[in-house]
Amino acid sequence: MDRFMEYISENWMDLLYLTYDHIMMVVLGVLFALIVGIPLGIVCSLDRKLAAVILTIANVIQVIPSLALLVMLMILLGLGSQTVIVGLFLYSLLPIIRNTYVGLNEINSSVTEAGRGVGMSPLQILIKVQLPLSLPFIMTGIRVAAVIAIGVAAVAPFVGGDGLGREIYSGINYRNDLRIYGGAIPAALLAIAADIVLGKLQKRLKFDK
Repeated sequence: MDRFMEYISENWMDLLYLTYDHIMMVVLGVLFALIVGIPLGIVCSLDRKLAAVILTIANVIQVIPSLALLVMLMILLGLGSQTVIVGLFLYSLLPIIRNTYVGLNEINSSVTEAGRGVGMSPLQILIKVQLPLSLPFIMTGIRVAAVIAIGVAAVAPFVGGDGLGREIYSGINYRNDLRIYGGAIPAALLAIAADIVLGKLQKRLKFDK
């Protein structure tokens, strides 16, 4: 432990930079998944046949091993963090689509009928009633997506990306346990922190609703 703390104190600036890169890749990947996934979840709630197709495709993407998916993307997009971000986007789609779909389906039909009764259009009902009521479910999807993305981002160096995975990868190459721990422990702490913060936000949304 003393050696590890000494290593951290000597390399904290580099680790901080790698942590920042790791966070930015995750944030961008999940953000793009939100932009695409929430509309797809809405489409799923409106059409059961399309829902089966969309969720099946998202499930297939999810079961592809992360390194295999990143390598396939690397062939198409080349080396670099952009390849990792696209991979994180694809991995984050399923929990966001599924939870948006479930959240919208869980809304009591009487609430929708009340919206129609006061003269709201379908778009107004969706934006002002259904999506706000679905937010706790959507937050669950974001929470799951963020934790998955943090873990997947650790393999970024294999396709030319940065982040804490670079420290882990270097530690493996040089057989340096301290470097492996220096990348793995912060990555694990990031996943725990994301889960806790998003979990508290989810509970607050449930309470507000």
